[in-house]
Amino acid sequence: MQTVLILHNILRWGVLIFGLWALIGAISGVASKRPYSASDNRSSLLFMIFCDIQLLFGLLLFFLNSWLDKIKTNGMGATMKNAYDRFFTVEHAAMMLIALVFVHIGRASAKRATTSAAKHKKTLIFFGIALLIIFISIPWPFRNEIARPLFRWFN
Repeated sequence: MQTVLILHNILRWGVLIFGLWALIGAISGVASKRPYSASDNRSSLLFMIFCDIQLLFGLLLFFLNSWLDKIKTNGMGATMKNAYDRFFTVEHAAMMLIALVFVHIGRASAKRATTSAAKHKKTLIFFGIALLIIFISIPWPFRNEIARPLFRWFN
């Protein structure tokens, strides 16, 4: 399970890098009114792929790393009273799933848009919301009760 947790941590950086790449491309596309390019398409595709892979590792951690057992054993009331357990069993999972939905909607709606301006706008809106949710839902080291290290390494 430690290996899955390490891979989940490493993939976080891929999600953030490709998400920012896609978002910056969308901002520059809207600002400069440039055509939607193959690079824009590639960055949004990579962002979505990394989010999907991250979801798979997250689901493995949720179901195999005793988070679900905590809810079963302690009950939902006790889980919700504990900030650490509540974050990882409810808040982190729900917010990341919502962000993933925004990523998929954004990618699909940008692909269906007929003009470059519309493609950039849809990417900007949906990926911007998704990245905001992702940034809020990451257990950064400065978040006292739920802090996790920036990098986990294999021991």
